[in-house]
Amino acid sequence: MSTSLERAQLWLSDAYDAETRIAVQALIDTNPTELDDSFYRDLEFGTGGMRGIMGVGTNRLNKYTLGSATQGLANYLHQEFPSKEKSVAIAYDVRHNSDKFAKMVADVLTANGIKVYLFESFRPTPELSFTVRHLGCDAGIVLTASHNPPIYNGYKVYWNDGAQIVPPHDKAIIANVGNVKVDEIKFEGNDDLITYIGKEIDEAFINACVENGSFTKEGKEDIKIVFTSIHGTAVAITPTAFEKAGFTQVHQVPEQAIPSGDFPTVVSPNPEEPEALTMAVDLANAIGADVVIGTDPDADRVGVATRNNDGDIVLLNGNQMNTVLAYYLLEKWQEAGKLTGKEFIGSTIVTSDIFYDIASKFGVDCKVGLTGFKWIADMIRTFEGKEKFIGGGEESFGFMVGDFIRDKDSVTTALLVSEIAAVAKANGSSLYNKLIDIYVGIGKAYQEDLISIVKPGKEGAELIANMMVDFRLNAPKELAGSKVIRVKDFQSSIEKNLITGEEKMIYIPKSNVLIFYTEDGSKVACRPSGTEPKIKYYFSVSADLQTKENYIEVQKNLLAKIEQLKVDFNK
Repeated sequence: MSTSLERAQLWLSDAYDAETRIAVQALIDTNPTELDDSFYRDLEFGTGGMRGIMGVGTNRLNKYTLGSATQGLANYLHQEFPSKEKSVAIAYDVRHNSDKFAKMVADVLTANGIKVYLFESFRPTPELSFTVRHLGCDAGIVLTASHNPPIYNGYKVYWNDGAQIVPPHDKAIIANVGNVKVDEIKFEGNDDLITYIGKEIDEAFINACVENGSFTKEGKEDIKIVFTSIHGTAVAITPTAFEKAGFTQVHQVPEQAIPSGDFPTVVSPNPEEPEALTMAVDLANAIGADVVIGTDPDADRVGVATRNNDGDIVLLNGNQMNTVLAYYLLEKWQEAGKLTGKEFIGSTIVTSDIFYDIASKFGVDCKVGLTGFKWIADMIRTFEGKEKFIGGGEESFGFMVGDFIRDKDSVTTALLVSEIAAVAKANGSSLYNKLIDIYVGIGKAYQEDLISIVKPGKEGAELIANMMVDFRLNAPKELAGSKVIRVKDFQSSIEKNLITGEEKMIYIPKSNVLIFYTEDGSKVACRPSGTEPKIKYYFSVSADLQTKENYIEVQKNLLAKIEQLKVDFNK
């Protein structure tokens, strides 16, 4: 295996431009640690594609790593569709270099004779998914690093159904990318093969979001909403979608309505983090708003906050938000007489088990896949024509309504969750109480939490790998005073009953994930992130709940149990 220095020296050849050669030589001369991290491996496709720090090197996002990925994709498209005119849609977010990267990627495709539909400016990721299907493209690309810090960027590939790539296409594309030599990348594009797109697609996308995310006009003029795009792409679409859906009291956080790859008003532009919604909550308190909605930079994730029964604004976690969304969709389908028993909702292995309960209550199936919306989209593809997908989501603040978009979609989700809040308010209730009503309806309250441990760089990747090995060799025997009775290992595809010793196969694609189940129904999962230098621990607990009056006490006990699980699991 070549060393990082040897790999870096290859980048000093004339195959690379002068600016790149100068930057690489500077790393060799002055910064061996950064050199090692920049060249010790090649960037890989994870659950969300290729994502990394911008800079020179094989482990960085730059002209050559993106060029190799795109040349490999172009080669694969020619293999898959040898006799037809091929087209690819490209979108990008507000990050530094995203627009330049998007044009460079477009040039590589057109240099390979592939037609490109390139957005004229930044757009939300879900609009790219929609566009691939709307225009009948063979693939799609979005340049984004989602909610990562400003030094990151990324590259996600979509197939012709508007979903992110899954097997066999992902492995085949990666194989093609691996075979690309730098001097084989065709950078000299053909602008005659580029069609710039914008307002016409926006209008079709917004209309589809409103159609799929709206069931009634009830209460929409009375609900007061604070919305923030947290400097991201949603500002281009979501305010118009709100207006078209009939919401008349939507207030944007003005400072965060300014697109910026620096995300200057937040520590992290991630609506999963309470801090990211601080300014929105402050505005909501100042104007007496009912609901707060915030989206991440590429507008696929959405965070929701609402007032509790004391009038305080509380942030719903991703499972709680998705609980309300899935339940409401099923209610509407039931009211319309559309439930036939051949419908399903989608979830993931690290998401709350409440979705099994909800599906059971309405007589539909709950299908569960690996983390990442590409797996929910894969369910839709697999069961197309046999079962109808209603909606689905994962704990990381993502939800998808119907199958007109095949990725998580903050635009339609924002409309739907606002409608739920509006209807609840019109009937003397609230979004918060709607959630409690659902818990009472299924007879059980759930509570979840998440720990993310960041381990950057080459050393961090090795530490995370060793942590997973240790969990397998030294699995916990007891958590929060309850015996661990079952373990699912998605890497070995084996579920083991620790009481009887019985083993069962897991028929889900292999992944480096472990889930521990305790005697009292608690669930703890551990999983290295596919797109970030993190290992994540997911905690989920539940308890019987028969009346709304008992919810606060039950929730308090569940939160205490989670804290104990964190202590026991993270020793």
